[in-house]
Amino acid sequence: MVKAAGYDLVWFGIYLVMVSELGQITPPVGFNLFMIHNVTKQPIQYIIKSALPFIMLLLLATLIIVIFPEIPVWLPGKMITK
Repeated sequence: MVKAAGYDLVWFGIYLVMVSELGQITPPVGFNLFMIHNVTKQPIQYIIKSALPFIMLLLLATLIIVIFPEIPVWLPGKMITK
């Protein structure tokens, strides 16, 4: 279905992983944040505040690959011999 919609499969795989990770580290789901809370016993507010720079970087990277889809497929394209 993804290929029929005109998207590159490698690009879509990278995009899917990045968006899934965003879902794992952002509230209300934030499964990764709750795991860190259980391991470190730090207050969840402290963990969320500490994770904000990483969330912003991941959002920026996701935005970049949406705007410039040729960036994440450049290296795999160089590795495939035609």
